[in-house]
Parts: sequence; structure tokens; C-alpha cells
Amino acid sequence: MVSQSIRNQYIADPDVQLMLKVSEGDNAAFEDLVLRYQDRLVGFFFHIVHDRPASEDLAQEVFLRIFRSRERYEPTARFSTWLFRIAHNLASNHRRGNLKRREFSLASGSGSHEQLTADTSLAEKSALMPSRQLDSLEMREVVRSAIDELSDRQKTAVILHKFEEMSYEEIGEIMGLGTVAVKSLLSRARIHLKETLEKFA
Repeated sequence: MVSQSIRNQYIADPDVQLMLKVSEGDNAAFEDLVLRYQDRLVGFFFHIVHDRPASEDLAQEVFLRIFRSRERYEPTARFSTWLFRIAHNLASNHRRGNLKRREFSLASGSGSHEQLTADTSLAEKSALMPSRQLDSLEMREVVRSAIDELSDRQKTAVILHKFEEMSYEEIGEIMGLGTVAVKSLLSRARIHLKETLEKFA
């Protein structure tokens, strides 16, 4: 059982309150959580796996796991932290199972626009966009190459920090790391992205 002090620490989180209702059988509360987080989860997975259907499947799996474990739920963190910890673990498992198939075509296709938007927005949020205007294909190749050269942990930390606006402490909880390790990951990622993208400034 979770101690009362830990429970009280997170009980004010509105999403924790919704999840507690889910644990008591409130399906409407679960639907509210899905609506609040499904787009964020799909976006998180898409930055990692570069595949829209796979991202949607992984997001659905997160919600399925949450629903199946609802009766055992105890608030040991903010709901978003708990949710993305599950997502991070799923993404890690997915990557390990697909290492031999991680080949991303640069040819235009159904997901090319989504990929361009995702990759360039990551650079924009990192304040690392080249000042010189590049054509879309060139930019796509440059940004994707820079991001894909990051380690899996660096990429995850960047996504959580820049897109989800999570603190170092929250990222550490999600990734099972200390705050110093998270800061180091983000620092190395930023240096790499800056060095790569500044070549095109």
C-alpha cells in the first residue's frame, strides 16, 4: 500500500483524481483521460518510431495497460509522469524488437508530411533551426539525420523536456535516472543538434 503522505502529495493532481475514479469503475473518467492524452502519446511515439500506425497502436497499448491495472492503481506520482513511464517502457521494448528494421525511407509517401512536421518542430522547440532557408527535402534530411544520431535516451529526454515541458525530476522518474543524469543527457543532445544544424546556418 502507498503511504498516506505519498498519496496526499499527488492527490491534488486533477488527472490523478480522474484515475482514482477509473479505479472505482467510472468509465467516463477513463474516456476523459484518453481524450486528454491520446494525441500527446501518439506524438511522443511518432518522434521515436517514425511510423504513424505503430505510434497509434503503442498509444492504444498504454491505455489498455492502464485500464487493465485500474483496480490496483495507487497515486505514486503525477498521472502524466506515470503514464509516460509506461509509454517510455513500451517504446524501449518496441525499439529492441525492431532494431533490424530501423530503416527510414526518404522517399515521399503517406507519412512524409507528418515526418517533416515532427522533425522540424523538434528543432524549432530546441531553438536550433538553421537561419538559412532550406528547401523542405533538404531540411527534412538534415533534421532527421541530426535527431536520429542522438542516442535513444537522449532523444527521449529531449522529447519529454521540449514537447511535454517536463522537469528534470519528472523525466528522471520516467526514465529511471537521477536529475544529474537527465541534465547530462539533455546537454549532450543539445550540443550535438547545435553542431549539426549550425553547419547550415
